[in-house]
Amino acid sequence: MNVDELMAVQPVIPVITVERAEDAIPLASALAGNGLRVLEVTLRTPAALACIREMTKVSGAIVGAGTVLSANDAMLAREAGATFIVTPGLSAATVAAARESDIPILPGIATATELMQGLDLGLTRFKFFPAEQAGGRAMLDAFRGPFGAVKFCPTGGISLELARDYLKRPNVGCVGGGWVCPTKLIDAKKWDEIGALAKEAAALPRG
Repeated sequence: MNVDELMAVQPVIPVITVERAEDAIPLASALAGNGLRVLEVTLRTPAALACIREMTKVSGAIVGAGTVLSANDAMLAREAGATFIVTPGLSAATVAAARESDIPILPGIATATELMQGLDLGLTRFKFFPAEQAGGRAMLDAFRGPFGAVKFCPTGGISLELARDYLKRPNVGCVGGGWVCPTKLIDAKKWDEIGALAKEAAALPRG
């Protein structure tokens, strides 16, 4: 799948931070089974790569790696079975590594300058991060004029209610959110509650 196809699968990509590999399969099952098949597992814990390996076993799940900070991270994520990568910022070296590995990349930008650097690399799809802190919906509206061909996945500080408003914008393909799988619910193994949050997020309208 390319980036456009990934962004089109569902309105919300859950941003997942998992501490224990044993939670990977039930968590991915709760999300994918309730309409959120594209899963971004952040490389923020020692268990992250193992979780990616486990989640790829779940039927229907499309598992990628987030918080990819380097070309080496991209390589490790690919080896673990990630089918896409997401970065918090724009790195030409990481973009090159992703292309060499033939893995879709959604790099993060927060400013017009970073966005133009991404365009120079031949990219037109970006993670807008940290969305709320970087100007939120007003910034995305401002980007539309000079960057009409660009689409975004805003991530950072987004709640269910904010997601509704972000998704109304024509330059937003989807949003990223951690509210769907909060740490407290993962720690408590509340898979049914996470499933309910996923179902609610998957039903959000776009455009």
